[in-house]
Amino acid sequence: MTDAFVTIDWTGTGTIRLIDQTRLPLEEVYVECATVDEVARAIRTMQVRGAPAIGIAAAMGLAMAARTIQAPTFAAFYAALETHGADLLRTRPTAVNLAWAVRKLLRAAQSLRDLPLAEIPGRLIAEATAMRAEDIRINRAIGAHGQELVPDPARILTHCNAGGLATAGYGTAVGVIRAAAEAGKRVRVWVDETRPLLQGARLTAWELSRAGIPATLITDNMAGYFMHRGEVDFVVVGADRIARNGDTANKIGTYSVAVLARAHGIPFYVAAPTSTLDLSVNGGAEIPIEERGPEEVTEIGGRRLAPSGIRAANPAFDVTPASYIDGIITERGVARTPYDESLPRLAGDA
Repeated sequence: MTDAFVTIDWTGTGTIRLIDQTRLPLEEVYVECATVDEVARAIRTMQVRGAPAIGIAAAMGLAMAARTIQAPTFAAFYAALETHGADLLRTRPTAVNLAWAVRKLLRAAQSLRDLPLAEIPGRLIAEATAMRAEDIRINRAIGAHGQELVPDPARILTHCNAGGLATAGYGTAVGVIRAAAEAGKRVRVWVDETRPLLQGARLTAWELSRAGIPATLITDNMAGYFMHRGEVDFVVVGADRIARNGDTANKIGTYSVAVLARAHGIPFYVAAPTSTLDLSVNGGAEIPIEERGPEEVTEIGGRRLAPSGIRAANPAFDVTPASYIDGIITERGVARTPYDESLPRLAGDA
């Protein structure tokens, strides 16, 4: 079972090639970003999306920007690099992987300050490339840890897209599903459509179909129906930011799924790399929630469905309290309550 697509990578000419996720599943189109501003636009418009993927995109974009900086001293070079990093940080506020990746590239630049300026961009490109490869390794480790929790057979429900499209490859929550299937477990997947942008219907369903994993698409408000009928055994979702106490921000609608799972006694797990942990945030109330444009709610595919003049709220994420989460699956193992002890230990911050 292999990916037949590449979410993000360098081209032979030094630009960044992304699969345009706004065009899936009807068209498999790739876009090339030649500047850091084009990378920022791709993140903002969700041509590339998913917490780990936008982190990798930001790292690669910042490394690419380093080649264009003309500066007489390292201090001037670094100040320009910081400005580009700040522009990237403004694109999506909730997913902490973006900030993590930008900070990592800036730290790498600081460690190279004694080198000739001409050598630094190449070193930063190598660092961003290594981060991409490491993300794929991490996702496979998450899958290996997570699949041990999956029963056999299992009817798994997932929300939004936490697959290869949301990462550099393989996926987090979908990685757990893939790893279970690769281990020979008989898995079937309920795919929440995930309004308003339909990442489940457009992206997760597309990925699972390509991987040959049996999946059934449902609207978001059908999840409780199938749980009540005893047709869901396991829930696994991704994450965009996880607080020190285990509260988890993920795509809007995740909280509702968690409440339903708890009401029906169904295990609910979060799968995410340790780079998604934000131990500086004590709880979910401190996580910034991105509010996107109302047209994403009032329209589908550019076609207006709601009456003209109606107001629409569009928070892109919600926060699931740690009390509803049975475990947080990372590349270093599974954290369990009390999360304010287990998460720092996995993050190496104990």
